[in-house]
Amino acid sequence: MTTTKNKNAALQISFDQYGNPFNEDYDDHFYSVSDGRDECRHVFINGNELSSRLTRSDSFTIAELGFGTGLNFLETWNFWRNIRSPNQHLSFVSFELHPLPAETISRAISSWPELEEIARQMLAFWANRCDRPGPWRIDQQTKLEVIIGDAEQKVGRWNSKADAWYLDGFSPQNNPAMWSESLMQKVCEHTNSGGTFASYTSAGWVRNNLLKAGFKVERVAGHGRKRHMSIGYKPS
Repeated sequence: MTTTKNKNAALQISFDQYGNPFNEDYDDHFYSVSDGRDECRHVFINGNELSSRLTRSDSFTIAELGFGTGLNFLETWNFWRNIRSPNQHLSFVSFELHPLPAETISRAISSWPELEEIARQMLAFWANRCDRPGPWRIDQQTKLEVIIGDAEQKVGRWNSKADAWYLDGFSPQNNPAMWSESLMQKVCEHTNSGGTFASYTSAGWVRNNLLKAGFKVERVAGHGRKRHMSIGYKPS
């Protein structure tokens, strides 16, 4: 199923019996129904080797396609707070076409009470400033910026580069625009030399688009029921 979504329309979100948010428009869950936090750690944090890379850098930028419920940011921020040293700084920039209401984000994140405190801090910014340009200083060492609009246009106009990308759009089958050759080209152009990407998908045409864009691409073990995922880097 391929879905064309009206860019100006609100997403139709439902929740399953376990509290997992489901996007009716793109016919896909926002994250793994087995464990969204563990998926983030396996795919994005480990896939980009952030345990070692974050501790070696005074300044690091993570960019993401698809903010969704903010779970990836919260899990990354929580991880970052536990490994960082004084004077290290993290910028997290996410590109999102359809920002969710604060109450929907809050309901989704409520599945993990251990994230409640930092989710409340994030939502204090989200509720008041979602429609205003960022970045927001979430704490003294962390900035969050959510750029609202079409990903291809906004990434192309972004005036910075990432050290690591979270490629986390909805299913390539149902949301192909988020994985197009032209968007992957812009992602690569806005990646520092030696920078990396990670994604839960291993779809052959997506990996081919990443290769054409200029990334070295590898298929590795996926999370949960997904046998494979994709990681890669931009050669120096």
